[in-house]
This record gives sequence, structure tokens and C-alpha cells, in this order.
Amino acid sequence: MHVRLGSSFGLLWSAYAVSTYGTWIAFGALPLIAVRVLHSSAFAVSLLEAAGLAVAAIIAFPLGPWVEHRSKRPVMIAMDLARFVAMASIPLAYGLGVLSYGHLLVVSVVSGTAGIAFTAASGAYLKHLVRGENLLVANGRFEGTSWVATAAGPPLGGALIGLLGPVVTIMADALSYLLSALAVLRIRGGDVATPRDPTTGLRAADLLGGWRFILHDRALRRLLLNSILVGGLIMATLPLLAVLLLGEYHFPAWQYGLAFGIPALGGFVGARLSARLVRRYGRYRVMTLSGWLRSLFPLGLTFVHPGFTGLLTVIIVEGLLITCMGVFNPIHATERLRRTPADHAARVLSAWSVSSRLVQATLVVIWGFLATLTSPLAAIAISGVLLLATPLLLPRRTHLVDPEPALSAEPVPAA
Repeated sequence: MHVRLGSSFGLLWSAYAVSTYGTWIAFGALPLIAVRVLHSSAFAVSLLEAAGLAVAAIIAFPLGPWVEHRSKRPVMIAMDLARFVAMASIPLAYGLGVLSYGHLLVVSVVSGTAGIAFTAASGAYLKHLVRGENLLVANGRFEGTSWVATAAGPPLGGALIGLLGPVVTIMADALSYLLSALAVLRIRGGDVATPRDPTTGLRAADLLGGWRFILHDRALRRLLLNSILVGGLIMATLPLLAVLLLGEYHFPAWQYGLAFGIPALGGFVGARLSARLVRRYGRYRVMTLSGWLRSLFPLGLTFVHPGFTGLLTVIIVEGLLITCMGVFNPIHATERLRRTPADHAARVLSAWSVSSRLVQATLVVIWGFLATLTSPLAAIAISGVLLLATPLLLPRRTHLVDPEPALSAEPVPAA
């Protein structure tokens, strides 16, 4: 049955969709520019990813409480505009002949910081717009959109890179943030902001409030540990796959995009099935099984090699992995929002993003060193082996009882 979630949700969904499509059209453009335009090494490409994640996470550290006490739509618009300016500066610098590795680092940091703030604001606003059981439906739609964009974006981006170069896809990404800001601007109706005591400033307790809340909830604590390790180990291999496929194996850009585009259709299927599977088998059973399965398949990337069969290996492995992620992620996102009161949502989501990005940055650097000491393929194999242990951190059935509402307070509508 099709569930109607209202025009405001439709505009928020549209904003997410257009920026996600832009991001995936530009998939691989930054490492490709680093490798083919600036002739960067494997470690430099890993460092580009890691520095952007780490510095953005540190800068974004106080953003959770800041976002929490402000109307969410203006924050989302401001973050979209910041990402637009940052990404648009790359084609400008390239055209002027002054593009540098340092410039790419700055853009990575700015876009990463703005992304954390946008995620915190949009997640809190989604909880305001959509209530109860419809949260899983809403998260499923976001997840499905993400995977369709993942399927369509990289092949299209690869074709654009082949025809016009990677800088053009960066400009497409920049414009997508501008369109996203316009969609959010069109949302009418109420907003949400948690009131702040005007006699107090930003305190350490405010900064750490998101982590404190997560650590006091057993299910959230285990979900966080599982998600940051799985995400970190997978992200650590992405720059190495770029170096391996584009550099050592000399895959054309369009094949590189195809290798990650086709499997994303599995993510769309998984996202569409997620709510139905939960209704039939229960959220614990579905989350646990999909969480275990997504830890098994990355090890298959150790069999990647040059040629058509190597490309087929990447497509099959990524397809199986992404299908499981498509099922798991909406359940995970819904459980996180369901267990978080509205007046803590921005802080919790910000803490979650900061934790994820710091772990990802650390692991990307470590795996860059591993690839330098051994080889990109060996480092990818080590990541696959370690992923096998991550399902042990998933919440147990007894952890998924309804959360205590003690910390919940209803936010006041923002003007």
C-alpha cells in the first residue's frame, strides 16, 4: 500500500534526491582529478579522503547543539549553499590553471562539515514531519532514492568524465546543492527548534550530550559501534579500489562507474523490501540477518583482477553487499530516530556523523599505509577479514525494547 507523507516531506525528499544524484554523478571525480590531473600517489588519494573526513568532523563537533537550537530549514539551506560554493570553486580554479592538491583538501573539509550539519538538521526535521510507523516508510524512500542515484549516477558521471572530463561532473554536483536549497526553501508550514536558556552559552555538556545519550542506550551504543566500524572498513577500501581499478588495472572511467552503478540496483530492491520484511519477520530478525550478510561479501573483492571477469567480480560482490545494506539501513535509521527524543535528535545525529567520519578518516589513513607497505589488494583483503567480526556488535533482541521516554521533551515550533 502506498503511504502518503505530505507535500512537505515530498519537498524534503526532492532536496535529498537532487543532491544525492549530483553527488553520485560526481562519484570518483575527486580521486580521479587527484590521480590523473595532479598525479597523486595512492597514499595521497587516501589522505585526501581521510583529511576531509577528520577535519570536517572536528570542525563539526559543536554543530549538533548549534543546529538543535535553530530552525532546521534555514540551516539546511545554508549548508547546501556552502557546499555549492565549495564544489563550484574547483572548476573555477581548474579553468584559471591554479587547481592544487591543497585546494581539493579544503573543498573536502568544507563540503564534509556542511554535510554533517545538513544531516543533523534534516534528520531532526524528518522526525518532526513524519511520525510513528511512517518513519520506516520515509527512511525506506530515502534509502531507495540513494541507491537509484548510486546506480544511475556513476555510469552517467563516467560517461561525462570520458567526454568532458571530471571537472564537469564536479560542476554538476555543485548545481545539485543549489537545487536542493531551492527545494527546501519551498517547504511551507512549521519548523522545529529546541529552546535554549538565554543566560547560558555553549557548554561542554551540550557538546557531549549526543554521545552521552547514545552511550546510555544499549541498542544505540551497539548500533553506533557496528555502523562506524562497518562504514569505516568499507570506506577505507574505496580510495584503494580507485587506485587499483583506475591506476593498476587501467579500467576506463565508464567501466569504473559501471562497477558501482549496476550493484546499486540491489540497494533499491533492498530498500523497497525492508519495510515488508520487517512487517513479516520483525525488525530484530531482519536487521540481524542483513547485518550479518553485509559483513560477508566484501571479502569477495580480494578476487578482483584485470579484464571483464574482474569487472564482473566487482559488480557481483558489490551487488550482494549493497542489497543487504539496502535492507539494513532503513531499519537502522528508523531505530535510531525512534529511540531518540525530538529535543535530542540533532545532537545525536551530529555525534553519530562525527564519530563515523573520525573512524573512517583514521581507517582510511591506516589502510593507505597498509596499501603502501603491501598492496591495495592485500589491504582490501585485510578489511574484508575484519568485517567478519562486526556483526557481534549488533543489538540483541533484549536491547530493542521500547526506549525510556525520560529524556524526551517536545520541541517548540520555530518562528
